[in-house]
This record gives sequence, structure tokens and C-alpha cells, in this order.
Amino acid sequence: MKNYYILFANYTEGLLLQDLLKANGHKARISPTPRTIQGSVPCGMSLLVKEEDIEGVRACIEENKAVYHDIVETECLIKSDRNKFC
Repeated sequence: MKNYYILFANYTEGLLLQDLLKANGHKARISPTPRTIQGSVPCGMSLLVKEEDIEGVRACIEENKAVYHDIVETECLIKSDRNKFC
């Protein structure tokens, strides 16, 4: 199973995109950016999107010309028995 992290230059961009996605019926959760993909992105906040939701999210972003830095695909590292916040 894959997860997708939408990365931003700043927190405000992330919140604006989260509001846009929510208003259009798409699922995305605020998440810390994993250290393995944070790299040169100054913002430690990202939006976490599940594999089954990414196509709709990408279409919404493109249609609305939403601002973001990158979308990174990763293997799902969330362990449901440890990470109770998910």
C-alpha cells in the first residue's frame, strides 16, 4: 500500500489546500513530513493522501491551480498498532 505526501513551502499553503480538498469532497490529513523525504522543503507539515484518493486529489489540485511544492509517493509506514493518531 502506498501513501502520498503533499509537501509545501509553508504552513499556510498546506492549510489552504486542505480546505480546498475538503470543500471538493477529497480526503487528506495534516501530517508531519517524514524526515526521509523532507529534504530541502522548509515546511515540516504535509498532507497525507491514501493511494485510493490520490487521482482525485491530483485532479482537484490541477483544476484549481493550487500551490504546493511536490507530491512524494512512499510505502505506507504507519503501524496501526503503534500510531494511534491515524
